[in-house]
Amino acid sequence: MKKLIIIPAYNEEKNIVRVIEDILNNVNGFDYIIVNDCSTDDTINLCKEKGFNVLNLPTNLGIGGCVQAGYKYARDNGYDIAIQFDGDGQHNAKYIETLCSVMLEKEYDMVIGSRFINNVGFQSSTVRRIGIKFLSELIKSITKTNISDPTSGFRIINKQVINCLCKYYPMDYPEPESIVSLCRMGYKVGEVPVIMNERIEGKSSISPSRSIYYMVKVSLAIIIDYLKTRNRKKKELLHGS
Repeated sequence: MKKLIIIPAYNEEKNIVRVIEDILNNVNGFDYIIVNDCSTDDTINLCKEKGFNVLNLPTNLGIGGCVQAGYKYARDNGYDIAIQFDGDGQHNAKYIETLCSVMLEKEYDMVIGSRFINNVGFQSSTVRRIGIKFLSELIKSITKTNISDPTSGFRIINKQVINCLCKYYPMDYPEPESIVSLCRMGYKVGEVPVIMNERIEGKSSISPSRSIYYMVKVSLAIIIDYLKTRNRKKKELLHGS
């Protein structure tokens, strides 16, 4: 099977070398592609200097468009499996093969690396943990699927989901919304425990104040999508009867 690690990167010049070294030292049988989201720092020049595999976007698309560009690269190059692995150094490559094994053995369509199953390692801020817990309960109430870490960007998907997410992928904060979308379409989503690191260099795009905005916006998007889907199903049943 052809397997690809997709690394979205925006202004990660201080982290990207460490991320690639982690992958090369801990993972076998996976290719990788850095998707440079029109960084304004020296990320792209550093990648070229080091000879890293990089897809350089001509304009900034944000995290959703950046990751979807990686999925389209995977689709167009015939990959069977794709894993999102952030370029900020918070993910540990040693768990990649575990995510892959669990997905294949349990026939999941997506497997998410969760920091909240064993509650070990970096756990994020209190405000964000409260918001993540709320999103987890919201997703469970809508999809009947228990996801403890719905905002995790450490996730692996199969070929069917690659093709699906190439057609539509949420733009702003895609992780929770994509879980709901996939569960609604009947895909099987699971989790495995992982240990994540605190960002060493650079700055997260989500500040404490934006964390609140993030949770409200994502929650509304999930609820609106759920209501639209429910109303559409009602209309289909009425027309069918």
